[in-house]
Amino acid sequence: MNEIELSVNNFARAVDKLTEGINQASSELDRDGVLQRFEFSFELFWKTLKLILRFEGFDCQSPRNCIKEAFRHGYLAEGEIYLDMLEDRNLSSHIYDEQTSIDIFDRIKNTIQKNWCNQKNVSGNM
Repeated sequence: MNEIELSVNNFARAVDKLTEGINQASSELDRDGVLQRFEFSFELFWKTLKLILRFEGFDCQSPRNCIKEAFRHGYLAEGEIYLDMLEDRNLSSHIYDEQTSIDIFDRIKNTIQKNWCNQKNVSGNM
């Protein structure tokens, strides 16, 4: 298994764990666990993009740049959703109030998880 395949498989497993957490979350502690799984999944997501893009001859160094490059080259159908995920990842690292935590959890549940599940099923594109 090459580095890209390994990274895609790790990302897919992380999304499965994120989905499991979303489906089982029933308390504030569970929600916090989902946010941690989201942060971990996002790191795998953008670093996998970076590997794929590097393999294809494109260079990116930051999550924002990798998302933009992946969108530009057709690896992501909707770049803005993934930039919003980046913002949520950045916010989730510095949550100081419960409402922000709830808002991010709801976005993960309603938008992010569905997009990642669709993305991981198209492993040829990511």
